[in-house]
Amino acid sequence: MSRQIRVAAAQSGPIQKDEPRQSVVARLTAMLDQAADAGADLVVFTELALTTFFPRYYAEDRAEMDDWFEREMPNAATRPLFERAAERGVGFYLGYAELTPEGQHFNTSILVDKQGTTVGKYRKVHLPGHAEHDPERAFQHLEKRYFLPGDLGFPVWRTMGGVMGMCICNDRRWPETFRVMGLQGVELVMLGYNTPSVNSQKPGEAIEKRTFHNRLTLQAGAYQNATFVVGVAKAGDEDGHHLFGESCIVNPDGEIVAMAETEADEVVVA
Repeated sequence: MSRQIRVAAAQSGPIQKDEPRQSVVARLTAMLDQAADAGADLVVFTELALTTFFPRYYAEDRAEMDDWFEREMPNAATRPLFERAAERGVGFYLGYAELTPEGQHFNTSILVDKQGTTVGKYRKVHLPGHAEHDPERAFQHLEKRYFLPGDLGFPVWRTMGGVMGMCICNDRRWPETFRVMGLQGVELVMLGYNTPSVNSQKPGEAIEKRTFHNRLTLQAGAYQNATFVVGVAKAGDEDGHHLFGESCIVNPDGEIVAMAETEADEVVVA
């Protein structure tokens, strides 16, 4: 029996440091509505979709950064997104910074079904960057300071008519990410990313090489594991730091079947 799922990649434009959660959630909800109007069953948002990419900022006391983290999901700020998704009958992937009741910090994504129920959680395994302030870098990338490596592995979920998996950003650069899910029969891998256009340790590296590597990893993961891959960026200029876009949907032949054209809030559907 053939199954068809219409998927939307919902790219976020920049989120400035002082933009409140409620404003960001309103933007995500507007994109969810746009995707639902286009007939989407599932909307994929980005990594750390509720805030600016805060690992670029250094705090001596890491507890000062806890305001960037969500202690529960949904919460007061995000509940409108869950409610609208349930009203429209659309599932979604959402990336955010998670602070657990035990005080652990993770870079997390969740999978929410068409009824607004969270059916899956993933925590980013491959943390890039560094743990201490590095004056030699053009800017900081402190994921290793603010997050623990994910402790949930790479599971898949049988939901919404398919076998679905999740990963986050730097995970895409490691073949094991896709392979572990591929061995479980994954059919659709969702992946949000916030990727700087400049390498903080190689400021002269061309952005074309960085976007090439992004497409290469997504297309190889899809082709080698016969799965669809949806890669979704946060893009544009955040507080003077540029993130590239190119959110895209890749088919199991490794072909890009849809790609964002801007660095703003944009929905592409396949």
